[in-house]
Amino acid sequence: MAIILNIETATKNCSVSIAKNGEVLAIKELNNGNYSHAEVLHPFILDTLKEANISTEEIQAVAVSKGPGSYTGLRIGVSAAKGLCFAFDKPLISINTLESLANAIVVEKGVIVSMLDARRMEVYASVFDENYSEIREIKAEIIDENSFSDYLEAGKVYFLGDGAHKCKEVITHENANFIDNKFPSAKQMAHLSYNKYKKNDIEDVAYFEPFYLKDFVAIPEKKKLY
Repeated sequence: MAIILNIETATKNCSVSIAKNGEVLAIKELNNGNYSHAEVLHPFILDTLKEANISTEEIQAVAVSKGPGSYTGLRIGVSAAKGLCFAFDKPLISINTLESLANAIVVEKGVIVSMLDARRMEVYASVFDENYSEIREIKAEIIDENSFSDYLEAGKVYFLGDGAHKCKEVITHENANFIDNKFPSAKQMAHLSYNKYKKNDIEDVAYFEPFYLKDFVAIPEKKKLY
């Protein structure tokens, strides 16, 4: 039996679940358009443990979404996960954020393009087949009318994630399908983290860092005029 705490903070959706053998026992999430992770993440962890009637001692592992995604969101989630692993001597499992997102939909045939919003017309994107196997690695890319043309010519392509809205007016191919209101969630993390747990595919807690994909560039605060 494997009871795993799953933490997802890579986007504006702050999500926590407790799962047993890959099946969700309790989940708590908030997507209000803001990054409220610092305020709600730890209460969500306590709430899901209470709802599932699970103690911290019963948890076999902690899983966290590793990115790509929001720099601040990833830092908060990974810091919380590592803190729990250190405190309770539990293994740490990392989950590809875009793979977790792809698992939010089911398609019989075609490819799934998971997208997270970056800057302007840029997205973080990865391509998966109908079995959720990654067929193109994660890239940070600028969206234009030729984006994903090879996949679109070959068949149906399903775009999802908060980066997909950028594509609607640019990618107009008849095989393009846009799935709204899908975000990375601790719900989809449950079976992915369980599969990794069974293979003992864990991280070094001391040295693990989120996958930012690009270096974080801090925007200097504008000087106030008095």
